[in-house]
Amino acid sequence: MAEPDLTKLRQEIDRLDAILTDTLEKRMDVVQQVAAYKDARNMQVLDREREEQVIAKVVGMLKNPAYAPHMKQIMEKIMETSRNLQIDILAANIKQKEQNADPIRVGYQGVKGSFSHQALEDYFADIAKVEMNFVHFEDVVTAVKNHEIKYGVLPIENSSTGGITEVYDLVRKYDCHIVGEKIIKVDQNLLGLPGASIDNLKQVYSHPQGLEQSREFFRKHPAIELIPFFNTARSAQMVSESGDPAKGAVASRQAAKLYGLEILAANINYNSANRTRFIIIADQPEHRPDADKITVVIATQHEPGSLYKVLQHLYKGGLNMLNLESRPMEGRSWEYFFHIDLTGNLSDPKVRQGLQDVAEYSAYCKILGNYVADGENA
Repeated sequence: MAEPDLTKLRQEIDRLDAILTDTLEKRMDVVQQVAAYKDARNMQVLDREREEQVIAKVVGMLKNPAYAPHMKQIMEKIMETSRNLQIDILAANIKQKEQNADPIRVGYQGVKGSFSHQALEDYFADIAKVEMNFVHFEDVVTAVKNHEIKYGVLPIENSSTGGITEVYDLVRKYDCHIVGEKIIKVDQNLLGLPGASIDNLKQVYSHPQGLEQSREFFRKHPAIELIPFFNTARSAQMVSESGDPAKGAVASRQAAKLYGLEILAANINYNSANRTRFIIIADQPEHRPDADKITVVIATQHEPGSLYKVLQHLYKGGLNMLNLESRPMEGRSWEYFFHIDLTGNLSDPKVRQGLQDVAEYSAYCKILGNYVADGENA
């Protein structure tokens, strides 16, 4: 038998690749039409049964059965790519609808210059909105439940000091839904009136988390009294309005600019990678085809090993746990709610089954939201 001509073989592959490219492009054109159909009818992107049928049908067309496992791999990748294309199209449609919609009312706790306000501005950057600020976290939550605002922005966790327990409790108590998240890099700064100095400060105000994140710095200044206040930006506002050079605040650079204060010491938080995660809450759940994070709250049976029995079903279901926060049940000693963050999309049958198994072994189980994780999680 004559030696194969590699050049001619490669030319034949190039010819077939051109046909394949043309076919795949036409296939993607049809996938776009499928995405439009699903969008108009609010259908889920993933249809696992349909995908398996398509793959089996294509593999069954092969003349050489030895190629079956390889063709199966190719088709699985094609189906995954088609699914991702649909997700991208639907996500773009959602964003376009949001941009073209009437202004929405969005609320946050604090005042301008706070990290909550920054999170709001970043998350809703391309959306027409009316911003409303509130004094307390609970004010934001009740405004959402009373439909005074459509969305609320609340801090839920800091990378240095952990979970913000009040917010966990409020979200569960008022039966809110988490529809998004935003992570903000937090740099705490010591602020004072123009001309003030650290040596002359007697009192410094800030949110308890801001003071805690800066505790290493203040250990070097034991004469300064640290006073918890509503939040970082309101602390800066209060110091500015007081006109007292003996008062200072721990807050952001933006707050310093807004309220005419000087930065007496920059970046005083002990963790240079300090970040705060904010959640976006709404009165109703929202479905996004590209959602990849789930928050669920459970309560276990009050018996030994109950939490382990629940968590093992997360593992068996292939659900990756990102965070677990326990909160005591009011009026019930040594019993707890557990807030759990997971990776996954509720349109995936495996995810749904895993959560059904969790619910079966829990005394209480509620999905708070399935939303898009902020890229800062990476």
